[in-house]
Amino acid sequence: MSVPAPLEQDALRSADLSDLLGHVHTCWDNERRSLSRQLHDSLGSSLTALTMHLGLLMQKMPQDAALQDRAVHMKQLLMQIVETNRQMQIKLWNDKLEFLGVRVALGEAVEQFGQQHQMTARCSLPEDELDCPRSHGIVLLHTLEEALRNIVMHARATEVDVIVDDNEDEVMLTVKDNGIGLNAPLAGVLGQLSGKFGLRTARERAAYLGGTLTLAPGAERGVTLTIILPKPAAA
Repeated sequence: MSVPAPLEQDALRSADLSDLLGHVHTCWDNERRSLSRQLHDSLGSSLTALTMHLGLLMQKMPQDAALQDRAVHMKQLLMQIVETNRQMQIKLWNDKLEFLGVRVALGEAVEQFGQQHQMTARCSLPEDELDCPRSHGIVLLHTLEEALRNIVMHARATEVDVIVDDNEDEVMLTVKDNGIGLNAPLAGVLGQLSGKFGLRTARERAAYLGGTLTLAPGAERGVTLTIILPKPAAA
């Protein structure tokens, strides 16, 4: 029985690790989606019922200023909890991906990013819904969110352009900013992202689907992030 050469052993170990990471990420996505649905179906419905009951109670309460002030304070607190619950659901899982499709989820993520951070954020999308598996949509959205998060934290940018291309063989997402650019040499820059685990995770998720994630200096300034995911061969 022949023993694999060291290089072959490294390749097998790398492939096993990639499969393991892919499985972990899939399980993680499913768990986050499940938790988000529980927050919506259980806690969300209970909070809605409490809001309705409190509204009815306020209508029947004596017109006592102290009681009315306390009830108003309770209603405001309850509305804050409702909003916090909604934000937690979104952070755990973007339901737009499930119900409205990848195209809408990506577009709204860019629009909300621009509004939240008062930054010019442009998005170019195909006219039709992306023709790719659910797993690809999850990775594209995750990568976009991570890219936008890094722009806010590190780029000092004022403009962001997001471009999505969809053809017969692959789907590609490009995120460009006009920030300060890369602080490390381009060669091996992804491998040097010690501490930037979000982008490293996005790279591994792309690799698990047979794709690539690269960073490059912008044409004039800033950084260009590109993720390319090949489409599965038709059965």
